[in-house]
This record gives sequence, structure tokens and C-alpha cells, in this order.
Amino acid sequence: MIKVGITGGIGSGKSTVCRLFSLLGVPVYDSDTEARRLMNTDPAVIGKIRELLGSAAYRDGVLDRRAVAAQIFGNCLLRERLNRIVHPAVAVDFMRWAGRQTGHYVIQEAAVLFESGADRLMDATVEVTAPEALRIRRTCRRDGTDEASVRARIAAQLSEEERIARADHVIVSDDRTLVIPQVLKLHELFGQL
Repeated sequence: MIKVGITGGIGSGKSTVCRLFSLLGVPVYDSDTEARRLMNTDPAVIGKIRELLGSAAYRDGVLDRRAVAAQIFGNCLLRERLNRIVHPAVAVDFMRWAGRQTGHYVIQEAAVLFESGADRLMDATVEVTAPEALRIRRTCRRDGTDEASVRARIAAQLSEEERIARADHVIVSDDRTLVIPQVLKLHELFGQL
């Protein structure tokens, strides 16, 4: 089974690209969604998060994302320790999930593919890229947030230049370049690996 990692900065269009692959019948693992599931259902992950952040990290048995964000915002060490709990759990979960899939290849959608080290599990990586101004507009519209908040989130991510340099393939999602032909070209390529 070929494993393909798809990443991109906030608002780049990676989820849209992954939906297109899904429409082609390719199984897609959404790392963000699955990380949230694991933080709410995996007893080992829950125990480690409670140990790291205290019992206030969970309210009524559910991760209190606001409380966690308040604790880790601006605290790089604490955020890194949380990531060392969540990222390995996601990696194990992805590999189990991939083993249950059929077809020639699967996709892992991950905003922090390179930062988490998940790229080392992949046979190929794809960066979805878009101009920063467009990414900001998309995210403000999608999340109902302000430009300053989006810029802060962009600043916290690996630079687009670094992701492009590390990726095996790039899909341009700039609202001028057609995305579907790029996805079809990669779908054909991955089907031959």
C-alpha cells in the first residue's frame, strides 16, 4: 500500500484537494479530525494529557480545547510536550487505518506533516500551495476570524518555502490554476507506484 502525505499551510486548499482524491475513490485520513478523536477516546492519550495539563484539560470527559489552547498559547515547551503525546498516537492510528484499506494508495492529510515527522512514514509527499493573501482571505471567510489571527497562525507554521522544498510534489491552488488536472495527474502517477 502506497502512503501519500498531503500538507499545506492554513487556507492553502489542502482539504479541497483531499476531497477531490476522495471523490476518485482514494481513502483519506484527516489527521486533525483523528487527533481530536484520539484525545477524547484513547485512554493512554487522555491520561498523558491530564498528567501534562491537569484535570482542567477535560470537562465532562471531553477535551476542553479552549482551556488547552490557553495553557499552550505562547508556551512552546508545553506545546511541544503535548505534540509529543498526540503525534505518535496519530502515527500509530494512521498506520493501523492504512493497513485496513484497499486500493493502491492512501492519503494522510496533515497540516503538520513535516513538523510531526509523519513525512518519514510516506512514500510520497504533496504540498498544496497558494499565495499568502489568498490564504488569509480564505481562512477569514471560513473561520469568521480576523486577519491578524490568521497571520499569527501562519507565523506559527513551517514556512511555505520550506514545505515546498521538502515535498515531492506541489499542487498550486491559487484560484487561477486548475486544481482538478493537477490532482488527476498525481492520481495517475500514484496509481503506477
